Amino acid sequence: MTEPPLEISHVQIDVDLDIQEILLAASQHNIPKLRQLLRSNNAGAENPANVKDPETGYAPLHAAIAACEPDGDEQLAEDEEGRVNGAGEERDGELALARETVKFLLQEGAIWNDLDKNDETPGCLARRFGLSELYELMVDAGVRAELLFNRLEGYEMLADDDDDEEEEEEKEGEEEVAATTATIEPDQADPNVSNVRYLHSNLTFQDDRLLDNDQNGVMMAWESDIMARTARKLLPNPGLRVLNIGHGMGIVDGFFQDQKPATHHIVEAHAEVVEEMKRKGWHEKPGVMIHQGKWQDILPQLVEQGEMFDAIYYDTFAESYSDFRDFLSEQVIGLLDTDGLWSFFNGMGADRQISYDVYQKVVEMDVFEAGFDVSWEDIAVPSLEGEWSGVRRKYWVVDNYRLPLCKYMD
Repeated sequence: MTEPPLEISHVQIDVDLDIQEILLAASQHNIPKLRQLLRSNNAGAENPANVKDPETGYAPLHAAIAACEPDGDEQLAEDEEGRVNGAGEERDGELALARETVKFLLQEGAIWNDLDKNDETPGCLARRFGLSELYELMVDAGVRAELLFNRLEGYEMLADDDDDEEEEEEKEGEEEVAATTATIEPDQADPNVSNVRYLHSNLTFQDDRLLDNDQNGVMMAWESDIMARTARKLLPNPGLRVLNIGHGMGIVDGFFQDQKPATHHIVEAHAEVVEEMKRKGWHEKPGVMIHQGKWQDILPQLVEQGEMFDAIYYDTFAESYSDFRDFLSEQVIGLLDTDGLWSFFNGMGADRQISYDVYQKVVEMDVFEAGFDVSWEDIAVPSLEGEWSGVRRKYWVVDNYRLPLCKYMD
């Protein structure tokens, strides 16, 4: 018995063709055609600027940037200002059209960090192809998205419960933004990784790593060189007062002790870490005072007690960026002495270079707004091949660690 012929929906064919037409116009950097297609929205998408090719996963932003991929034998050289040279007027014209197309798509609500089938964002493509100007456009788009979401989060917290109409308008505005942009959350690429889950997790202490119950790396020994450099910068001389938030394996606290501080306060929220600290005799070390609890509860108490510090370090696990922003804007000023320095483990967005670059700019803006200057030192990260064996996910893939050093503005 022969099977009846398959019936293919003409509607589906039309939609697929419309998606391909949008992607083709993006790759050709044909803005008038793109505008027409996005306005007509025959693809039936919620936002046609974010349709995807079913085979490659390319969205229009991917297509616009991928079209500029240099040929195998084409070497792109950049001058000191990052402009491509040696490629001829035709190449320059192509890149100019690509820049305008990318700007247009972003204005239309294209998602800056949408992923293709190779787990690459449009910015990842631009970086891989050596297209620095297009890469910077994507970084700036990420910064705008992160700042916008951070501000919307603040507005939501301050919303007046009695004003239903205003609250509904704000909610609608937030939903509209959420539909056209996507944010990154440092240390939380996996939704199962959260601070609450971590604090209730059973921990595994090993010589070279600290793992939570889900085999996530909380801290690992490869960070030691970074921690040593940080400790020496924060405590250049003996006899200073230091506060560390987040003990973990005790790597940075060990280096702080090497600098012979006068007082050494440690805030640690996980009960098992505190038990391990006491087992190793941390409570008996010179000047050490252990505070068990969340920093949100402990730091206001230290302010009330009049404690002041020459150096403050922040290294928590699986907290949100809004937590970090609250720390730098609300807590540091009450605890850091006038000539003091503070820093943090800069792992935000470190599972992708573009995310790392976005968060550097976001942090710079928030640190400046809180009244601090920040300087950065690049530290090459050695090959971590083999470091992730037994760890559920890599939390670090970028080549250089950017060590931040913050102080009050002059």
